Amino acid sequence: MPSSPYDVIVLGAGPAGYVCAIRAAQLGLKTAVVEKEFIGGVCLNIGCIPSKALLRNAEIVRTIATGGREFGFVTGSFRADYSAAVRRSRQTAARMVKGVEFLLQKNAVDVIRGSAAIREPGSVEVTGPDGTATRYGAKNIVLATGARPAVPPGLTPDGKTILTYREAILQETPPGSAVIVGGGPIGLEFATLWNAYGVPVTVVEMLPRIAPFEDEEASAELAKAFARRGIEIRTGATVKSAERVDGGVRLEIQADGGIQPVETAQVLVATGFRPNSENLGLEALGVGMEKGRILIDGRMAASVPGIWAVGDVTGKLMLAHVGSAMGIACAEAIASRDVSPLEYEFMPRAVYSQPQIASFGLTESQAAARGYSIRVARFPFQANGKALGSGEYAGWVKLVADDAKGTLLGAHLVGPEASELLPELTLAYRAGLPVEAIARNVHAHPTLSETLMEAAHGLSGGYIHL
Repeated sequence: MPSSPYDVIVLGAGPAGYVCAIRAAQLGLKTAVVEKEFIGGVCLNIGCIPSKALLRNAEIVRTIATGGREFGFVTGSFRADYSAAVRRSRQTAARMVKGVEFLLQKNAVDVIRGSAAIREPGSVEVTGPDGTATRYGAKNIVLATGARPAVPPGLTPDGKTILTYREAILQETPPGSAVIVGGGPIGLEFATLWNAYGVPVTVVEMLPRIAPFEDEEASAELAKAFARRGIEIRTGATVKSAERVDGGVRLEIQADGGIQPVETAQVLVATGFRPNSENLGLEALGVGMEKGRILIDGRMAASVPGIWAVGDVTGKLMLAHVGSAMGIACAEAIASRDVSPLEYEFMPRAVYSQPQIASFGLTESQAAARGYSIRVARFPFQANGKALGSGEYAGWVKLVADDAKGTLLGAHLVGPEASELLPELTLAYRAGLPVEAIARNVHAHPTLSETLMEAAHGLSGGYIHL
């Protein structure tokens, strides 16, 4: 049994793990973080950050290529260099990673490189890059090991013709054509990206609609926008077989009671994630799990004292910002601070397609099913001066309120920079503010945020500009 030089050892340096480590160190706990691959995790290296850099390039390309006449561009010889976009995305990711490395150093968090396993309570064994195993003692061990793509049978990635997001985000040339299996955030964002660069894209989703866990009308609005851009969507569809052929993949797609063959250059598998909970020694310790998810309480504590878990490995809500919030709560619980349980259903969510979807809380149908008497107001971006001036005005803001209390139950946005508009709404929810407070809050003009004020007016007395 090693000595216990650490109060906290965090396994995994993604958004949940490194944030937990930093907060623990700030609270006076001697802390280390173990990472086998990426400081900053998938998010900073091959996920959230580089994908947003690529989507920004795609937005500019689309503006010039399809909106050139409206904006006064002469585009006869326009050519977009996809490899330049990828290089910029890698530079952006590298800069963010360096920032996190600096923050860990600044807060005196020790970084241990290698693969970790818990061999006994209070002890972490780390196998370093050279194969040497070293044991470290810790009073508290936080599992922040993230998740990996869940791959359906028959769609095993080869990194060339069948890809996960990992290979897709690093390749420096876009596919000649693509079938994206999965109509969730990752699939929809790559559809937006590749379509802007002229790639024929088909999205295959087994559920009845794309963005299936978002508001029904928001999903329909995004589907209409995709159709206008030539993105083919097949819902209620599954891939029955995949065969590698010269130049790509031949798929058999089952939908509407029939099977149709489709050939494509690449297939992107974007069908969800599986927690990374294997090979950590958890079963031997008796840590409670369910389908690979580590079970935790409201303080992020697992079933075994001294073991905690945060982020995607818990399966609560696999979003980077949720993992970070869990990391902070976990560190504060370890430091014996009071911790309020997180409301995962009311966390902000975003799909960075074009237009974006952003939401939190209950949809109309969910609120009605739970017995709420609701009021709903919708305000279109087409009536917003900033949106019209930007040339991006598809979509709307929808607010769902509790009629009895006059407070928000949820919000569902489709439109330009919709993700940037959520914090005002989630803060209002957390503070228990009436919707009238949003309406009376003076918003700068012209801004996209005026759509929130206008929708709130619609709930509390009547629209002003509609």
